[in-house]
Amino acid sequence: MKKSMKWTLSILSGLVLILGIFWMSLDKSVRYLILNPPPDINVLFWTQAQRDAGFQSLDVLPVINKNTINSDPKNIVQLPIGQPLDLPSEIIEGYIADSRVAGLVVLHEGKVRLERYSLGLTRQKKWTSFSVAKSFTSTLIGAALKDGHINSLQDKVSDYVTSMKGSEYDDVTIEQLITMTSGIKWNEDYNDPNSDVSKFNFHEPEPGVNSIASYMRQLPRAYEAGTHWAYSTGETNLIGLLLQKAIDMPLADYLSNKIWSKIGVEHNASWILGPSGNEIGGCCIQATTRDFLRFGQFILKGAKVNNESIVPDNWIVNATQKKVSTNEDHGYGYQWWTSNDGSYQAKGIYGQGIFVDPSRDLVIAVNGNWPVALNEEFASKKAEFFKQVQLSIDKEKGR
Repeated sequence: MKKSMKWTLSILSGLVLILGIFWMSLDKSVRYLILNPPPDINVLFWTQAQRDAGFQSLDVLPVINKNTINSDPKNIVQLPIGQPLDLPSEIIEGYIADSRVAGLVVLHEGKVRLERYSLGLTRQKKWTSFSVAKSFTSTLIGAALKDGHINSLQDKVSDYVTSMKGSEYDDVTIEQLITMTSGIKWNEDYNDPNSDVSKFNFHEPEPGVNSIASYMRQLPRAYEAGTHWAYSTGETNLIGLLLQKAIDMPLADYLSNKIWSKIGVEHNASWILGPSGNEIGGCCIQATTRDFLRFGQFILKGAKVNNESIVPDNWIVNATQKKVSTNEDHGYGYQWWTSNDGSYQAKGIYGQGIFVDPSRDLVIAVNGNWPVALNEEFASKKAEFFKQVQLSIDKEKGR
């Protein structure tokens, strides 16, 4: 009896030890989410602390379906370190603190001039992109054009996504889709649980119909196609579905083959899948801040692999110049936000961004967790910080 009791206690002690070791092996952010689980997977309604943990955990959480974007360990290109940027520390640290920046890397003339991490993020950990992914998806559209998978930007959406036939998208071209000028009604209010952007990823599709197509094909027309710009994450998701139909492979594989394994990134990335099992074209690539930066540098240098562009001639120029105006100083290209000074950006909610300024040979990658998804105050702070970086470079160049 005593031997049996000792044996049982030994087994229990061993199990406790094993569980303890397993628990401590989990990333701190994952442990936080386990102890403080969000009410559902819609991150728009998580608490700030849950987002801090979640945005750096989406890549490793097993409950999140995703595909791997493969790097090439034999093709890593190290980023050389340059002189520290001549910016007052109060500007740098003030921006990081006020805007809750998790990762910030500034690359000027191919050298890292500034690098900071906060909120538990490190150089090796991955953060989610949100709508920064849109600029990846549009670049893959360019690659598919050059590869012959897509005939023309003037092709109709329903030519590729046949389940859209009979919907308002019958009259929408691919170019209108990637410039968000389809004229289809859409609500992108991140604070409204009943908005399209809050609901569409959780839509229950009809049997045999992709969830994206199922949701998008029911939407009514608000304007004539090509006459009005309206920001719509749903449309980039539809672009992603169209692209997958055209290339006949997962978007993560195409991104791996065409870009990620070729541009010297240090780590694999991941792309979250929607309800029907395909990548969400408008959202949710998980990568390190440095690897997001490398993608920006790849675009800055003409999207070239082995000195040959993976996209058609003039694609980068067309993609990153104003196709439609969003206000007096800014516009929208092919899923890139443009400025009148020639710079352009990939933007995501809660402060994600890749800023590219060709005239200064400058790329800035930033990840963060603003207190709100979208806010003019925090957008202005980010724009002002980018401006301070530009001014610092101009000063050292004697401009």
